[in-house]
Amino acid sequence: MKTLLHICCAPCANQCIDALREEGIQLTGFWYNPNIHPYTENRARRETVEQYCTMVELPLIERNEYALRPFLRAVAQEPENRCVTCYTLRLEAAAAAAEEGGFDSFTSSLFISPYQKHELMREIAEEAAFRHGVQFLYRDFRPRFRAGQERARELGLYMQKYCGCIYSEEERYRKAGKIIP
Repeated sequence: MKTLLHICCAPCANQCIDALREEGIQLTGFWYNPNIHPYTENRARRETVEQYCTMVELPLIERNEYALRPFLRAVAQEPENRCVTCYTLRLEAAAAAAEEGGFDSFTSSLFISPYQKHELMREIAEEAAFRHGVQFLYRDFRPRFRAGQERARELGLYMQKYCGCIYSEEERYRKAGKIIP
């Protein structure tokens, strides 16, 4: 089975790659993350994904779009519901790329994070799969999350401190008490 793996970051992807390869799945990585801001964060994550994919000999398709303004316009009215937009942008792009590239299926390293809304992501991915005539390969990678973080540290990979969008960065500082309401 040829599967396109949407990759949000190398720390999340490494265990997904291992798990899928253990199943004998032929993988290609896919980078598309227009939600990650600011630009320096987006670049750091992309470069780390490129480095890791080279290290593990994983082909990588890159769709490099830094889309601060379009992303903010899409979520500005309801920033509390931004995850729907974020998941839709990335999973729809992955399904479209899988269709275009002749892949049997697609999945995402987002499914390793215990911080993501799995059922919502799964629903969005299944709808995208239906629209593009490819299979969505669901795997709950969450049990491997800590191992992925440990591997990233061992390899000295860049590790982000927030989900990706500017709102999640703000939440990070708010929780730490560094932003006063």
